[in-house]
Amino acid sequence: MVSWKQPFSGRSDAAVATASNDGEFSDGSLKYVGETGGNSNAVTYQEATGAPVEHDSPLGYDVGPFTIVLINVTMMIGTGIYSTPSAILHGTGSVGLMFIYWTLGYLLCIASGAVYLEFTAYFPSRSGSEVVFLEQAFPRPTWFFPTTFAVQSVLLSFGSSNAVVLATYLFRCSTKEPSNWEIKGVALAGYTVACLCLVFNTKYAYWFQNAIGVVKILTLIFIIITGFVVLGGHTDVEDPKANFRNAFEGTGSASAYGLTNALYRIIFSYGGYNNAFNLANEVKNPVQSLKKYAFAALTTVYVLYMFANVAWLSAVPKEELESSGLTAASLFFGNVLGNSGAVRGLNFLIALSAFGNIMAVIVGLSRRLRECGRQGVLPWTPFWVSTKPFGTPLGPYFTTWAITALMILAIPSGDAFNFVSDLGVYPGAAFNLAMAVGLYVVRWRRKRANLPSPEFKAWHILVIFNILVQSFVIVMPWYPPEGGMYAGDVSFWYATYVVTGIGILIACALYYYFWAFLMPKWKGYKLRSEAVILDNGVQSHEIRKVPIGELDEWEATHDVAGRLRQATVLQSGGPEKVSPQSSDSEAKV
Repeated sequence: MVSWKQPFSGRSDAAVATASNDGEFSDGSLKYVGETGGNSNAVTYQEATGAPVEHDSPLGYDVGPFTIVLINVTMMIGTGIYSTPSAILHGTGSVGLMFIYWTLGYLLCIASGAVYLEFTAYFPSRSGSEVVFLEQAFPRPTWFFPTTFAVQSVLLSFGSSNAVVLATYLFRCSTKEPSNWEIKGVALAGYTVACLCLVFNTKYAYWFQNAIGVVKILTLIFIIITGFVVLGGHTDVEDPKANFRNAFEGTGSASAYGLTNALYRIIFSYGGYNNAFNLANEVKNPVQSLKKYAFAALTTVYVLYMFANVAWLSAVPKEELESSGLTAASLFFGNVLGNSGAVRGLNFLIALSAFGNIMAVIVGLSRRLRECGRQGVLPWTPFWVSTKPFGTPLGPYFTTWAITALMILAIPSGDAFNFVSDLGVYPGAAFNLAMAVGLYVVRWRRKRANLPSPEFKAWHILVIFNILVQSFVIVMPWYPPEGGMYAGDVSFWYATYVVTGIGILIACALYYYFWAFLMPKWKGYKLRSEAVILDNGVQSHEIRKVPIGELDEWEATHDVAGRLRQATVLQSGGPEKVSPQSSDSEAKV
């Protein structure tokens, strides 16, 4: 018995998938397979080394129009709109430019969303968004992008900053001044509760999250209405229209560093516009559904953001908003409502907003981590991809909770905490740029392979605009602040997080080289991916170490997607052959 058939050679208790697809295609250098998922009639044609399409989503199909809108809204309306306006105003220098920046962020999200939507049109039955898009845009070197993205996703899968914000607003609901460890304790408790709300049932978790999304929208609407009341002169605020006269006064004082920082804050505030794309395989007719409802969510949030900023500026003088260390919401509530109990109630609503944001982030991140696991590049594949026993991805949920708990408890507040929170910014920007450029790579390769046109295709101007903005985001963090190298938002060198982020990417690349090239060369084997079906119906890839002398047999018994040309069910006593089924009759171009 050859080594890769041994029952204890690193295999899980899984059936090996049988070759059965809608055709094999080639562009001359890469091979593609076509498969149809349970959420769409469209065939997913993907490069053969990609994780297999799950014909029946083990996570269900509970993401309808309402959930698409609200899972994006819930993630976008976190704490950004309440905390970032002061930094954005400080960076842009004027009220007028500040509003232009909010609109620029909206347009950027439309451009980036078009890229996501076209990728989804190519791969409608794959969840995980960036995981899938990078895998398919850059399939060579084999597993390079999946490995680097997977490792950095696991390392940076913490939500400690959101949890601390939640704890901070909860304490503002009381008169108690919390200690550092009290904030950490409440932050960890809040994050734990958010995870538990998602663990036991996917459908009910979506319902609960949707309810929080509705509360978020109503909270912003209340603030907006209050702002109009202030503008109407029905409060004690003096001259509520002062900030809107000479709206562009101060624009000339904006620096390159300030404008870049403002753009980062804008991107942060719109973060989540693409969250529903992580759930594509849980959405029926995903391309049309996401096209309509993800855009509706983004536009809704944009309108709410614009009017919310009008509310802030109606009650808070520009100089106070720009220079104060307090959030826009705190200044607004204080100036309009004073220190009444209503302020504490609104702080609770903002805390609830932060809680909903945490849930939405965990949902999207769990789908990306699960898809990384389905690619086979993470160890212990069943841990990442299994949905037992509750039909939810427990492995990714536990990972995000564990790493977040470590960051909350181990990292002190202040500079170190801000530094760790910023670590994911630069790797994320690098992958976003690669994904935007990769769209053109995918178009070129699919055209060369004579594959069908996608259901949706982004305009060139949107893709190019997205590439330019992502390039700007990559380059500008190197530009020093006005006060010099130590005048950033931390006391040490302003670009330390950038260099560290690059270091993480380099470390991921070195790990890939060691795992995929050096070790196989030293040990005398080749890595091959095998499509497997776990005992709960989950479909995945697992990476096998095939000795050099057994490669010919492997190639003879497996197709290009890693599926056996005849099904094998692995049992404790060895493999059992069932239902011979050849794939030689499948179409090849």
